[in-house]
Order: sequence, then C-alpha cells, then structure tokens
Amino acid sequence: MSDEKPLKSSYELAMERLRRSDKDAGIERQPVTDAQKAAIAEIRNFYEAKLAELEVLHQGRLRTLADPAERATREDEYRRDRDRFTSERDTKIEKVRDGDA
Repeated sequence: MSDEKPLKSSYELAMERLRRSDKDAGIERQPVTDAQKAAIAEIRNFYEAKLAELEVLHQGRLRTLADPAERATREDEYRRDRDRFTSERDTKIEKVRDGDA
C-alpha cells in the first residue's frame, strides 16, 4: 500500500491536462524572473494609481451633475477609460512575461 500515490484534486488533474495540451501544441511557458516580477509589479502599481485617480475624478464629476442623460454619458466615458487602462496594463504585463519589454 505504500506504493499508492495520493489522489489528486480535480484542479491538479485539470492543470496537468492543460500542461499536456500546451506541450502538444508547442506552447512553452518559462518561469517569470525576478526582474520580470519587479517590472510587472511596477506596471500594476502604476495602473492601480491611474484607476484610483480616474475613480476619484469620476465621482467628483458625478456629484456636480443632475441631468440623467449627462450622468449616463459620464458613466460610459468612465467605463471606456477604465477598460482602456485595464487593457493597456494587461498588454504591458504580457509583453514583460514574453520577454519583449
């Protein structure tokens, strides 16, 4: 009975399948280096600050608006800006992970 391997969780089994399918597809992920981790942390901190600034400005603008149509317009602008910052952040992080930056 000491030869028996412990049972794996469904998460572990799924991760093994993903690694196998990536390997079969020729996709190879390298571990992230310390320099890459530092660059990613810097990118995240920068965009976290930008998003916080955007939120504060947005809330300040909303307090001055009474027109529902204008509020809706500002909400749409805020969502677009937030999505743009998030997309930029994710793109830059991927470039760092891929070693392009």
